[in-house]
Amino acid sequence: MSGASGVSGPAIGDRWHATNPERRAAATPRVLLFALLNGLLTAWLLYDGVGANLLICGAAAAVVAGFVARAAGRRIRPWTVVWSLLALALLAVPACWDAGWPALLASGCALGLASLALHGGRRWSGVLLALPAVLWQLVPGVGWVWDAMEGRPLPGRGRIVPVLKALAVAAVLLTVFGLLFASADAAMADLLTGLSPSIDVHQLPLRGLLFVLGTLTALGFAHIAAGPRRWDRMAVRPGRERRRLEWALPLVALNLMFGAFAVIQAVVVLGGADAVLSNTGMSRSAYARQGFWQLSVITALTLVVVAVAKRWAPRTTPADRRLTRILLGLLCLLALAVVASALGRMWFYVDASGLTRLRLWVLVVEIWLGVVFLLLITAGLTRGTGWLPRAAVLSGMLTVAVYGLMGPDAIVAQQNVARYERSHQIDLRNVRELSADAVPALDRLPEPQRTCALQLIRRDLDRDVRPWYAVGASVPRARGVLVGRPPVEGPVLGRGACEQAGLVSGGLW
Repeated sequence: MSGASGVSGPAIGDRWHATNPERRAAATPRVLLFALLNGLLTAWLLYDGVGANLLICGAAAAVVAGFVARAAGRRIRPWTVVWSLLALALLAVPACWDAGWPALLASGCALGLASLALHGGRRWSGVLLALPAVLWQLVPGVGWVWDAMEGRPLPGRGRIVPVLKALAVAAVLLTVFGLLFASADAAMADLLTGLSPSIDVHQLPLRGLLFVLGTLTALGFAHIAAGPRRWDRMAVRPGRERRRLEWALPLVALNLMFGAFAVIQAVVVLGGADAVLSNTGMSRSAYARQGFWQLSVITALTLVVVAVAKRWAPRTTPADRRLTRILLGLLCLLALAVVASALGRMWFYVDASGLTRLRLWVLVVEIWLGVVFLLLITAGLTRGTGWLPRAAVLSGMLTVAVYGLMGPDAIVAQQNVARYERSHQIDLRNVRELSADAVPALDRLPEPQRTCALQLIRRDLDRDVRPWYAVGASVPRARGVLVGRPPVEGPVLGRGACEQAGLVSGGLW
């Protein structure tokens, strides 16, 4: 089929086949055994929740993939080590902290990084397509093992099969006669109950699902390690060049608007904030809250504009390429002013109203967007840009790892407590629904604020019966704090602590 420019491009099927591996190592019975053991480990450890167990299961799946990669003759490259270590660091987030959202985000990113480590990739297509590629390798991984095992002679078949048959017959006989003896004699029933394993039937569906997921994940990673697709070979046609005026005029207009905004923000920073606020009739916190979200959207949309404009940019002559670098570089530079303004507004708002989980998260994302613009500016100033795709992904994954490992809930609690110690003001709605990570900081509050802040957290901890490997390290620390100094549960404070502390109902953002 002809494109808009009249140049035929490769069909989707041809582009897909171009990514096929040169060869793929065959599966072995040992790979299947390791995958099944990984499924059993997943069903056993992950049923009660996530903590250090997620890191253990991730390391086990990595061992299976590493074994297959070594058998396939693949070499370890520097970027493979970088992605693998960063994936393990992300899996350590739930082992350190109790908050669920950072653990979920880190786990998803770790899965993508593990896929990238096995696939490799340098170009945008190679890096971005490799991140989710493990998801569509799960079913092919089963087929890969099935094809290898089909028709393969089982070692020791003459000895193993009779033993398995004997065990099955013995299990049936013991079950039938055991039930009859147990119903006939109470003492025999007690004896058999003590000898038989305790199995909760209600656990079987979820444990079965976890077993399947653990086995499929291990097989998927092993399938990639045996012969990864080369996503760098995915042909991506450049966009049709636009005429210089058609392309440059919108960018010049956008740069002028960004420049006007940067000048206004400079005036505000240099002392014109009072005048601006008097004209708008808003407080500092209201002004900051109103503008932050719009500026965040502007920042994200600017990245889209840069990507689209780069695709359609004129590039025939050196003058065209120079114009592209100047206009896009200027737009990225002015976008940094938008990032700085958004961060400044949020800082004012946090200082006035306190920190929340959402406010901290959007602050982190805004900082990362600023880093991406710095990378784009650097790429425009250098000749080669082959480093940019991996650097952009690395910056994003490092941001998620730092965000998770620093303990977001603990930081939210620390900031709100520090604000109370400075100004004796705290919005308890910001801290009451935090996780156990926040307990050490909230313990510094006086009564009745302390009891109000810790009530929900203590209730959740009292109900939490997960084993040590299914909780973060912050949970036993929080329990120690609450045991040593429990919240006041008397008729004066008790349930009325929040009312005495002046807590009123309302929403958060």
